[in-house]
Amino acid sequence: MSAFLEYVPGASPLHRMNPVAKLGAAALFAIACFCTSNLVFLAVLLVVGFALAASCGMVRQTIGLAKAVFAFSLILAIVQILTTPAGAVLVQLPWGYIGTGSLLAALTTVVRLVAAAIPLFLVFYVTKMNDVTNAVVKVLHVPYKYAFTFTSTIHFIPVFMNDMAGIMEAQTARGVEFDAGGIVKKVRLMVPLCVPLLVSSVRKTNSAAIAAEVRGFNLRTAASGYKEYPFAALDVAALAGSVVLVAVAVALGVLL
Repeated sequence: MSAFLEYVPGASPLHRMNPVAKLGAAALFAIACFCTSNLVFLAVLLVVGFALAASCGMVRQTIGLAKAVFAFSLILAIVQILTTPAGAVLVQLPWGYIGTGSLLAALTTVVRLVAAAIPLFLVFYVTKMNDVTNAVVKVLHVPYKYAFTFTSTIHFIPVFMNDMAGIMEAQTARGVEFDAGGIVKKVRLMVPLCVPLLVSSVRKTNSAAIAAEVRGFNLRTAASGYKEYPFAALDVAALAGSVVLVAVAVALGVLL
């Protein structure tokens, strides 16, 4: 079982694509999601995202991601329903009303966020972090320290999640019940765990910094990497298709 944002080996077309093309296509896909409020078009993009996940065997991870993004977007949707009166009145509120337009806008927000998140997260499941860093430096000429900082941040997310899970298991073995009580009690139990997690994070970050300096981090340039990242027909097709999606999204946004 792969951890969160951990590279999963494979031979799918997404695995074989140039890392820069993957990042660019995923970013354009996300932009297309935010360029229109057409619910049908957004639903099509959501289906395309799941189809991409199925093509590289990431359906389970994608469903887990969709659930997490859905939970977050649901909060935004509730706020939108309560604060954005639109359409025919369904429920009258002291400060306004909930209308059919409010529900449609909330549903659009949920679908948009889930559809935009899937390709971006798939990139990190089908691409090694080293390849992302080196490709961005070689192809886009981004300074190595900035590319390294970005990919290191992504790399440490699952590490810190595993540390937090270990700390919670240790506290559970000591009799702490994280599943009992309401949300307020759970928050009160979680807050003290931030201290050991912070200490562990500082230690890991310091060790990583020392290891990077020992390996000549400050001396790296675009020419330091031996691996080349040429663009193939699949990469160009993916970028072109993403540009078309953005153009369609913009056109639909203008028409609406």
